[in-house]
Amino acid sequence: MVDAEKGAGPSNAGPKNNQYEDIGMENTANGVSKSTAHLITSEQSQQDVGICGGILIFISILMCFVFFPLAPFFVIKVVAQYEKAVILRLGCIRKGGAAGPGLFFFLPCVDEIHVVDMRTISFDVPPQEILTKDSVTVTVDAVVYFRIQDAVSSVCNVDNVKTATRLLAQTTLRNMLGTKSLSEILSEREEISNSMQHILDKATDPWGVLVERVEVKDVRLPQNLQRAMAAEAEAHRDAKAKVIAAEGELNASKALKEAADVIAESPAALQLRYLQTLGTIAAERNSTILFPMPIDMMKAFAEK
Repeated sequence: MVDAEKGAGPSNAGPKNNQYEDIGMENTANGVSKSTAHLITSEQSQQDVGICGGILIFISILMCFVFFPLAPFFVIKVVAQYEKAVILRLGCIRKGGAAGPGLFFFLPCVDEIHVVDMRTISFDVPPQEILTKDSVTVTVDAVVYFRIQDAVSSVCNVDNVKTATRLLAQTTLRNMLGTKSLSEILSEREEISNSMQHILDKATDPWGVLVERVEVKDVRLPQNLQRAMAAEAEAHRDAKAKVIAAEGELNASKALKEAADVIAESPAALQLRYLQTLGTIAAERNSTILFPMPIDMMKAFAEK
């Protein structure tokens, strides 16, 4: 590999003369600024393999001609529509970037092929036990959907792009939810998912990864906290029911007072009410009928 210093040139140099590019990446979840330098781009051209490399390539081509009847079985490869092949010739990226989909030729012994799946990949973030901002321990899991959009970067800039993305998603989920309270986690799931997607997409961009979607699946609370919240909700419902019952009694007493005032103004109204009550009792087929005795008559007996 040619050193980065050899690729440095005037400002008007073409993109093919630049082997590496410096990419600044800032993780907004925890506020830590990181700088990732010397990342290989997908537009990087093949490096000069030197005299020894040229000799090896010539020998490989010569061997293909010598063993021509059998050579096509070893120099032709087919990749599917959803795949791309990154070819490293003598350790350097071959000119033209990733090959495929379809049929392509390669040289045996000097070319190393890495087939990259370009389809959307999903994985579950394992349940993470998180201490929230208000000191509540919760267990949260999520699901992440991503795909590789730059095959060369996914091969050259990271050892295992799937494992790296999965581990980064776990740490991002823990760091983000650690700054939220329990009520915010329960009520702002969509906002948390969008923020996490933005952070992951920005962090994995140098790896050639595009994070398409992040969803928070479940938020599990400890059993004792669930019982405490249930008891609190039940007490709140009981208190609300008592208040409603008290308001009903108050309204009923006001209505009775108004009815008593109306009956007091007309003595015949009380007799009509008495007859109406007797009619109601008789409709229910009761064998016992109670006749009320006026209080004034009882007072007359008490005076004697």
